[in-house]
Amino acid sequence: MSALELDTISKSFDSAEGVVPVLRGVSLILKAGESLALTGESGSGKTTLLHIAAGLELADSGRIWVAGKDVSHSDDVARAALRRGHVGLIFQQFNLIPSLKVGANLAFQARLAGRHDPARIDMLAQRLGLSDLLDRYPEQLSGGQQQRVAIGRCLAACPALVLADEPTGNLDEASGDAVLDLMLELTREDGVALLLVTHSLRLADRCDRRAHLRAGMLGQSA
Repeated sequence: MSALELDTISKSFDSAEGVVPVLRGVSLILKAGESLALTGESGSGKTTLLHIAAGLELADSGRIWVAGKDVSHSDDVARAALRRGHVGLIFQQFNLIPSLKVGANLAFQARLAGRHDPARIDMLAQRLGLSDLLDRYPEQLSGGQQQRVAIGRCLAACPALVLADEPTGNLDEASGDAVLDLMLELTREDGVALLLVTHSLRLADRCDRRAHLRAGMLGQSA
């Protein structure tokens, strides 16, 4: 079963100059445990495509399956439930809850999904190098440490699909490489599909496959 399937997705936006097509019939399939890097210039539609896959935006046309479920015509409530239960999101901004300590941030998404497992939280904290930081607040962490918390929070809920939008964009190269290594390692071990939006071909080459968006159309993946 595919973790994510997009079939001829199209999306346009209104502007002062008229209707601007952003996605033009994009199709892709992402299997469980597989990582796909989506590259493209700014404005090529990468983030729009990721938001559509997450149910944060609606496509103008096309069909979407997540974890085998057709969500093409789901309403807001159903799409929110899908994100809680099956989809993990990681962004360039860490989006941690500043009033919660690291341990509570790690458990937050799993509690929402009804899958809180203290043993899994402990395992992720250890693998992500956070075991000694559980009683700290996000503002007391470095950028790389905060992004590790964001990854752990996402994976603690056992999603079928992780959507990551420039997750290393706010980190220096060494920290970014370490964060991506951990993300790839953990998603592969858990059989979680990963769609990684990145402008870096160097990082993209570390994924199983690569696809390139140009003028709203998907180029050949490698």
